[in-house]
Amino acid sequence: MKRLLTMFTLVGVVGVLGLSTSVLASQFAIVGGKVHTLTGQGTLAEATVLIKDGKVEQIIAGSKSPRGYERIDAAGKVVTPGFIGAYTALGLVEVGFSAGQVDASTTNHPVTTIGAAVDVSYGINADSTLIPITRMEGFTTAVTGIESSDYLFKGQGAVIQLMDNDPLLKARAFMALSVNNASASDTGGTRGTLWVALKQALSEAEYAIDTDLSPTQPWYGMISRADAKALGHVVQGHQPLLIKADRKADLLHIIALKEAFSNLNVAIISGSDAWRVADQLAAANIPVIVNPEYNLPGAFDTLGATLANAGRLDKAGVKVAIGIETHNIRLATQHAGNAVANGMSYDAALASLTKNVAEIFGIDQQVGSLAPGMRADVVVWSGDPLEVTEAAEHVFIAGEPIKMQSRQTLLRDRYLNLKQDKPMVYTRP
Repeated sequence: MKRLLTMFTLVGVVGVLGLSTSVLASQFAIVGGKVHTLTGQGTLAEATVLIKDGKVEQIIAGSKSPRGYERIDAAGKVVTPGFIGAYTALGLVEVGFSAGQVDASTTNHPVTTIGAAVDVSYGINADSTLIPITRMEGFTTAVTGIESSDYLFKGQGAVIQLMDNDPLLKARAFMALSVNNASASDTGGTRGTLWVALKQALSEAEYAIDTDLSPTQPWYGMISRADAKALGHVVQGHQPLLIKADRKADLLHIIALKEAFSNLNVAIISGSDAWRVADQLAAANIPVIVNPEYNLPGAFDTLGATLANAGRLDKAGVKVAIGIETHNIRLATQHAGNAVANGMSYDAALASLTKNVAEIFGIDQQVGSLAPGMRADVVVWSGDPLEVTEAAEHVFIAGEPIKMQSRQTLLRDRYLNLKQDKPMVYTRP
């Protein structure tokens, strides 16, 4: 009886103070690790990261832990911001070539004539089995969008946080399209048609900014009303325009496009030949999202592919992010490590998975670095996160530790611990 009274008394005190048990549990001190802040504070050889109410409260040198915080020993370990998948299909697809809905592709529909109006945020599935697999590897945020489309544009992508509930961090975060060979084939069979159609679409969107696009008013544009509204954010620079391109000629056209539409906020995806025009890209302030593993000419678009691409772009002053156009973005840490082996600086490689991605997509006031007031997406690594032999040991998203568990680990544990006293069909984990 005394124990019950004590428990109820404690609950009452918590209630009077306006606190909850979840709030009390959300104060953490990650103590004594090597902390990469990705800010002006730089890298601290030994520091403590304080997390409170879902935010980074403070980063202090040394290994002292204040009272009232749950202590996590990070001595000899590495602490980074949560990594950000720069371009993925996470939450939109489970297995691309299997039965079931694949929300990472789109086909023709009357609501749009060029695909710009497509909004992937409606297709995001918080229950995707791929999300836990990815966040266990230190990725806490992902940029997700359409992989394949019959349209000129791949529609508007989203930024998601890799949580179990309410993953959408930023809807309509960017507009995407491709100007490679395959896209030219789908748009009149030639780049001569594709580029004319692209410029016409952007021009109509500019015109439509001050136009009544309601159904009661006539509209004679090549693009639909819905497309014009969507592209209005692009031509005003409010929404990044991601253009997949590889060959030098296309990259130069993109630079010219930004000059023609001066408000465009352009970023390039892939960019196999980007190193050949690195100085022009830097001068135009056009970032590149690269897969640094591309090193073979898989098509005439990619004859200039090289493992040195990311490093050369970084040295030229181009903002580089590392991304893989797939749901398997967790492998990007290995790719970043290989980029370092081929000339990219270590700090630039870390930035390519964190701060640079956040800046490209306009979420750098929330994620991508460790500083007071930033969302507490924090990862404690066993060692160097760019080494394949090291792993994430603790992952925090918005200040809460995630379960280091996925469907894969559950299956592993199930079949490693089978009971032998029953036939296999009656055995449960």
